[in-house]
Amino acid sequence: MCALGHSDPGASGADCRHVDRPEPLVPLNTNDLLELLPRADRQRLLAACQQVELRRSQPLYVRGHRVGHAYFPIEGAISLLTQLDGHPAMQVGMVGREGMVGIQLALGVRPAPMQALVLGDGMAWRMDAAAMRRELVHGTALRRCLNRYISVCLTEFATAAGCQRFHALAPRLASWLLMSLDRLGSRELEMTHELIAHLLGVRREGVTESALRFQADGLIRYARGRIAVLDRGGLEARSCVCYAASKREYQRLLPVTAPA
Repeated sequence: MCALGHSDPGASGADCRHVDRPEPLVPLNTNDLLELLPRADRQRLLAACQQVELRRSQPLYVRGHRVGHAYFPIEGAISLLTQLDGHPAMQVGMVGREGMVGIQLALGVRPAPMQALVLGDGMAWRMDAAAMRRELVHGTALRRCLNRYISVCLTEFATAAGCQRFHALAPRLASWLLMSLDRLGSRELEMTHELIAHLLGVRREGVTESALRFQADGLIRYARGRIAVLDRGGLEARSCVCYAASKREYQRLLPVTAPA
């Protein structure tokens, strides 16, 4: 596991493994944002993408470094991290197949405003920044979709700041576990208490205490760095309002079905 806040100038996703796929590039499972595009727009965009494998603990972006690619995850989860004044990096957002990494490219900005670190293995469509610029010029549907997604992200960042300040650790942990599992498409999460504590910006002992309480109440099972959810409804009941609010905002701004 790489250290949070690690600033490797070469860590911009160049070590992703390209996966050769026969043409046309139309996956059985794809990114939800791309599914919102009209078919012709989606096929044109995918033709400019490569499908790559993302590996757990792999850094995609380093804060302040120029971004060369946008990523549309198909599976897996990516953590968006900020770091101030030498303190450990803390998560301010998370991206799975519902979104994209590199949203600043839609605004014409190349330097990464934060670090992006892969939390769970998965596949993604990777698009060169120059190809993204060309598509934004010609793809009205993509611009409209990404504008709405940017609004979702701004709300998520603001919610994360308030959550970190005002909500107790146990509800925050429940929300974080649910958000992670939603993006991984799984009922299990491979993650140590220490790493979760870094992501949440809290002490490891607090995460351990809350996790043990969840386990004693039959909500989760934790063993050897693997967390399994046994009672999702119960965990949702323990989560802070941020989890449900995040899902509502996405559903409010982005349609459920793709236009014709």
